[in-house]
Amino acid sequence: MALIFLRSLVFNVLFYLVLVLLLALAIPTLLLPRGAVMTLAAAWAHISLFLMRVICNIRVEFRGVEKIPQGPLIVASKHQSFWETFVLLRFFEQPLFILKRELMMIPVFGWCLKKAGMISVERTGGPRSLIKTLKRAAAEVKRGRQLVIFPEGTRTAPGAPPNYKAGVAQIYAESGVPCLPIALNSGLFWPRRTFMRYPGTLVVEFLDPLPPGLQRDEFMTRLRDQIETATTRIVEAGRAEQAQLFGGVPRPAKS
Repeated sequence: MALIFLRSLVFNVLFYLVLVLLLALAIPTLLLPRGAVMTLAAAWAHISLFLMRVICNIRVEFRGVEKIPQGPLIVASKHQSFWETFVLLRFFEQPLFILKRELMMIPVFGWCLKKAGMISVERTGGPRSLIKTLKRAAAEVKRGRQLVIFPEGTRTAPGAPPNYKAGVAQIYAESGVPCLPIALNSGLFWPRRTFMRYPGTLVVEFLDPLPPGLQRDEFMTRLRDQIETATTRIVEAGRAEQAQLFGGVPRPAKS
């Protein structure tokens, strides 16, 4: 565990140093088209994957990439870690996220989010504010963007009971585009509420897209079943691999 602690410390220092450097490089791109900022964001993801592999011995496997549809799309992903919030965008031409308003207020970082055309939501704004945000997201998707959304609304630990929100169904109904479900096990390797990074094989699995036009209940049922079934499978495989790496004793779970 001491070696994992040291590797995690080195990784985090380099991870945030890279972020600071890229933010400095991003300042001139604020005067350029949106694609320039997105190129730097993709570079952050690529460099992070490299650091994870060489420092933390975390290998990342992307499955089903060929299933990603072209054009406007809703991307509904399981959310276990901060990791997927910046890595998934590299797979889409015009990615769109719904973010906390506070993130938009961070100097340079927030400016880049605004330049990239991300949507902010004020969590204390009540139902009316949320509905307005969902309608705006649907309108952006209709214009050709790919909305990456986490249907549970927040990070959940691997194995935690699912709690899917209705917002994704509203955007799906209003936008009239396919929905791409994503399962993953990132919480085993990049857990929330800790800086520790654990070795193993992090898996992201792009699942069969759901066609547009499904009824709300059918859409939510199929989305939840696809994501949860695949997530359970790859989390179990990840736990088994970690048990071998840790000498047959599972590492302590982070809630």
